[in-house]
Amino acid sequence: MADILDWTSANLDTLDGATHEARAGEMAARLVEQTGSGELPFLTMSYMAGLKQQLSNLKDYLKGFDHMLLLGIGGSALGARALQKAFFPQQDQPGHNGPSLWIADNVDAYALESYLATLPAEKTVIVTISKSGGTIETVGQYFIFKEWAQKKLGDEWNRHMLLITDEEEGFLRTEADRNTIKTLPVPDNLGGRYSVLSAVGLIPALFLGIDIDSLIDGARDVVAPLIDPTLTGQTLSRHPSFQLATWAASLLDKGFDEMIFFAYIPLWASFGDWFAQLWAESLGKEGKGSQPVPAIGVTDQHSVNQMFMDGIRNKACLFLTCPTLPAGPRFPNDLPDQFDYVRGKNFGELIQAEGLGNRMALSQNGVPLVELSMGDDGPKQAGKLIALLGAATILTGWLMGINPLDQPAVELGKRLAKARMNADGLEEEKADMDAFLSADRDTREF
Repeated sequence: MADILDWTSANLDTLDGATHEARAGEMAARLVEQTGSGELPFLTMSYMAGLKQQLSNLKDYLKGFDHMLLLGIGGSALGARALQKAFFPQQDQPGHNGPSLWIADNVDAYALESYLATLPAEKTVIVTISKSGGTIETVGQYFIFKEWAQKKLGDEWNRHMLLITDEEEGFLRTEADRNTIKTLPVPDNLGGRYSVLSAVGLIPALFLGIDIDSLIDGARDVVAPLIDPTLTGQTLSRHPSFQLATWAASLLDKGFDEMIFFAYIPLWASFGDWFAQLWAESLGKEGKGSQPVPAIGVTDQHSVNQMFMDGIRNKACLFLTCPTLPAGPRFPNDLPDQFDYVRGKNFGELIQAEGLGNRMALSQNGVPLVELSMGDDGPKQAGKLIALLGAATILTGWLMGINPLDQPAVELGKRLAKARMNADGLEEEKADMDAFLSADRDTREF
């Protein structure tokens, strides 16, 4: 089946999209310029030929391990987790005895101590991901596991390490060169939230046996027109990523400042968290943007859907479905009369009915909605979704007049945290920290 965007409930007739649509020529020229200059590796994937060779060389190496511990945070982890949940669900199911991927993406002492106590060092590879090599949440864990591996494995410790970082600079690059540790590069100009189809996401996918070629092929199908040096505004105006971008920008003009990502493909629910970072970190700039809200169908019909349906009318929705999900077992025929409507039907029919019902209900309650109906729930379709949403995010940012590739605001919290740990060179932040901590607090017991 085909992959389809259904615009029927997008409320296009109530939005003024013409202003944004008229900028297709300008956006096309910008794409041609920036893809040609290497500024958009997420789209061009110019690094892919070299990466594929490196991945091929590492395939047998990775087969020698039963466990992979991924040290990363934000974009260094969210894409890998989405792929794991979508295409390696058996790790979360009873009786699993194959490879296992563990993702340490937070400052969580409980989890860290569990990994240290239970992972078999001789069958574990530790993958540390940080483009800059200075992300303390990640590199701090690397220090701890480096010491652990040295104690457990002796001179063989470095064989159990794999670093994904900048090709030339940063602490992890220096560490790799000093200790002869295997490395893979994070390409220049490829921010973490756009990096899932680089070594960042493909190494864990390869370890789990996910079809990475199909992932890449799906993404390339979507981006091919966008990286054509002859791209015109007319061609771009027909591309689904630009159509999504003009819709999103037009929604903002009308005050729709929340974007729900409602996933009715259960195994793909973690793509909602991946999308949330992509959308928020790219578009939350200069007092602008819409808040992404990941939601899981059917689960969140029984929780936050009341707000979506009957709360403030500031929400739009990307509604992810797949009509070819497994049928599942049949409901028994011997059911109480009050449940006779499911008697003899397949369990899988229920999520399709729930999805249709909720999609209709959201639309009838004034929520502009675009359905992303995937013809299949395989890796190729996931690659297409990743590329479509990434490209749409970039184009939305451009239409908003902001840079969708940086994240200046998140750096302040990082600097203040380092100041709290007494890092050098942060005198202004330390003074602010002292003032904050010494101020009178309004505290109340509960």
